[in-house]
Amino acid sequence: MYLLLDSGNQQKLEKFGSYTLVRPCSSALWKPRLNPQLWSSADAHFTRKGENKWEWKAETKLPNSWEIDFKNLRFKISPTDFGHLGLFPEHAKLWEWAAHLIQRVKKPIKILNLFAYTGGATLAFAKAGAEVCHLDASKAAVQWARENASLNHLEDAPIRWIIEDIGKFLKREIKREKKYDAIILDPPSFGRGAKGEIFKFERDIFAILQACRNLLSTQPLFFILSSHTLGVTPTVLSHLLTEAVFDLKGRIEANEMWIESEIGKKIPSGCFVRWQSES
Repeated sequence: MYLLLDSGNQQKLEKFGSYTLVRPCSSALWKPRLNPQLWSSADAHFTRKGENKWEWKAETKLPNSWEIDFKNLRFKISPTDFGHLGLFPEHAKLWEWAAHLIQRVKKPIKILNLFAYTGGATLAFAKAGAEVCHLDASKAAVQWARENASLNHLEDAPIRWIIEDIGKFLKREIKREKKYDAIILDPPSFGRGAKGEIFKFERDIFAILQACRNLLSTQPLFFILSSHTLGVTPTVLSHLLTEAVFDLKGRIEANEMWIESEIGKKIPSGCFVRWQSES
């Protein structure tokens, strides 16, 4: 189970299964509510002061990875050098929203998941009955996602696993006249492709969205874009997606993503925009 226990002083106190961790959180400008002893007794702290590193309690025997249940799915959790653990809980509401649409239409749905990381959306959509194309430029991330699929008994689900630069992949799919009923993407601020290709959100996102539009079927179901890039607001994402789907009938909603804590305080964690067909 995942829990956000508390936040404040630009940090968050989280529970991933049996382990309690402290990680940076730039938006948590308030004071923590829980006893400071709970924070100091955490199993590990991640810090970006000096160099990125995890600081573990001497008595903690932490495995390289462990498993947790979250939103009716099972995930492998593993501390990385960037402070990530393989799960972004703020995306869960988007998965649930989209999975509901997939189940409601009661017909085969093909979904393209770009910058798909460790596969939270892929798992949720496959479990809902969709066929998913999962793409990430990182071989390690795709392997992690496949392990998560196995944990959820989805190893034989109709998931196409792709390790490739997104720009090259989109060009090839357009040339092959491939079509998808829904697209979801969570691009990083900066990324590097499988062969060293560079991705920059501000420079590349508009062209990527236009390419994605060319891959939508004649009756698409949804289109989701999320971001953690500083300075990119829900309004910015709304303008971007509105231009990409200007010729489609539907409705657009843009807002912050957040994680709700056990003490009732939400932590803003990026933003999203989503388009849904009227039909």
